[in-house]
Amino acid sequence: MAKPKTVYSCTECGGQALKWQGQCPHCQAWNTLEETVAEAAPGANRFALITDAGKLQRLSEVEAREEERITTGVAEFDRVLGGGLVAGGVVLIGGDPGIGKSTLLLQSLAEMGSMRKVLYVTGEESPQQVALRARRLGVDARQVHVLAEINLEKVQAAIQAEKPEVAVIDSIQTLYSGQLQSAPGSVAQVRECAAQLTRVAKAGSTSIIFIGHVTKEGTLAGPRVLEHMVDTVLYFEGDTHSSFRLIRAFKNRFGAVNELGVFAMTDKGLKGVSNPSALFLSQHGTEVAGSCVMVTQEGTRPMLVEIQALVDDAHAPNPRRLSVGLEQNRLALLLAVLHRHAGIACFDQDVFVNAVGGVRITEPAADLAVLMAIVSSLKNKPLPPKLVVFGEVGLAGEVRPVQRGQERLREAAKLGFTHALVPKSNRPRQAIPGMEVMAVERVEEAFERVR
Repeated sequence: MAKPKTVYSCTECGGQALKWQGQCPHCQAWNTLEETVAEAAPGANRFALITDAGKLQRLSEVEAREEERITTGVAEFDRVLGGGLVAGGVVLIGGDPGIGKSTLLLQSLAEMGSMRKVLYVTGEESPQQVALRARRLGVDARQVHVLAEINLEKVQAAIQAEKPEVAVIDSIQTLYSGQLQSAPGSVAQVRECAAQLTRVAKAGSTSIIFIGHVTKEGTLAGPRVLEHMVDTVLYFEGDTHSSFRLIRAFKNRFGAVNELGVFAMTDKGLKGVSNPSALFLSQHGTEVAGSCVMVTQEGTRPMLVEIQALVDDAHAPNPRRLSVGLEQNRLALLLAVLHRHAGIACFDQDVFVNAVGGVRITEPAADLAVLMAIVSSLKNKPLPPKLVVFGEVGLAGEVRPVQRGQERLREAAKLGFTHALVPKSNRPRQAIPGMEVMAVERVEEAFERVR
């Protein structure tokens, strides 16, 4: 029997090469080529749509109308999606094993099943296991149609025959197409199955949600082109040892990017948290040094997060700099600015910075709060109570403005904060009742104002 011909496929772009190379010749990514079985050329019509997609039209003649959103029945999930699912939209949701992806989608289908036709395609569990999970969660899933199948052609036939408004594929890595010879989960199979189901969704106005596995690095398994095919990419975040889960939108053609949904894992499934700021603020009995509260903007939602810093004498030649929930390189940059422009040196100190609650902060608006927490810990002097801080710090020592400063201040005032340290350009034009705003231009001025 002849040995099957092999090719090397790129996990980033899906391109193929006849021999292994360190760099993909198509997308120039390094160390992304993996050996796969060469596939025979499938039929020419496998991507054909049952629409007049090839018809030439003027853009002015195309009727642009707002489609009604399909609410999932879970408010926090709707927030991340931008108001709900869109007819014909394709959503990809990934996360670590056991973090709650299948649980959330089963809850959503149970809520939508009372008013809409929904389908749950499971390739990892039997229908009995899905029914047991629904009973354990205490949801009424009697109207949810279940299909235990991993063959792509049979799944397509079921969707086209039943015409559900919402279909969940759990998971995309378990599907395989009979037109390809490679195993389920390979680059070719994931790319082909996602492309075929995306076209089914666009042609039939069925909203399809893919559940995707993640690699040990935390990225979605399969080719990166999978994220380009879909309309929305969501990631589950959070520690599996904690009861809190975060869903973040990294791509959304129908809503805001970087929107955040906050959930609490209970014995009855995932429950939305209406006031997430309470999760990320510690309750201290007395004033403590090294703690500073900032307001971060997650999509359209301002959220208060406590930044904690611990500065201690270094007992090794190389002092440690460690940050959890914040960018590591950003911490080294801020310590250099602190020394150069405020005259406060930490070169002989270990510096540890943590964002409370497991939240990850990527925006530079946390710079000023991080510096205030570090100086507070270094001098062992607590910051004034009910103080909130935000602002970006530049290499020249200036405090730069951030987006939506007015909304951040209103959120802080709503939660009882009475003082705010903000960039000068973010000073509100009208006074906020119960809030004293201190506007600064330089980092050294910030330390003087709160002394």
